[in-house]
Amino acid sequence: MHREAIERLLPAAFQDAATPGSPLAALLGVMEALHEPAERALDAADALYLPYRTRDGFVDFLARWVAVDHLRSAPGDAEPMPIGRLRNLVAEGAMLARWRGTPEGMRMALSVATGVTTFVIEEPPDRPFHFVVRVPAAAAGQLPLIMRIVAAEKPAASTSELIVERPSVEEGS
Repeated sequence: MHREAIERLLPAAFQDAATPGSPLAALLGVMEALHEPAERALDAADALYLPYRTRDGFVDFLARWVAVDHLRSAPGDAEPMPIGRLRNLVAEGAMLARWRGTPEGMRMALSVATGVTTFVIEEPPDRPFHFVVRVPAAAAGQLPLIMRIVAAEKPAASTSELIVERPSVEEGS
């Protein structure tokens, strides 16, 4: 709070006594200085909860908050998910939760988490409650993450299989 705002909260007799150079004016200056760090923190509080503005260390907390923390890393991963992709997952967390358990939700989660957008999810008509996930060659190096996402995003009573597509001639050159 600024000195003037604090002064306005005082009774009229104290406001009259808060003249420049007075002990009360000095005390109001100290009060203003003591409030300043808290005011600065409160002014920036909204940035804590914005996935693209918060500090890196807080993104993991936000991932737990929107239930995408299981996608961060697991044993068998070559390296943890880059922080930028985790920020994307947090930003899309509400949308992913809304579509969870559907083929479209699985495709969206795979795309956001891997950075590859060409996943194909098929439901063969001759195999009810079964999903075929066609993994683009560009995402083949992220199979532990992809398997974790498929296991988490598919309906519990369904089965799934992953088919890793071979790179096309254009991709291989």
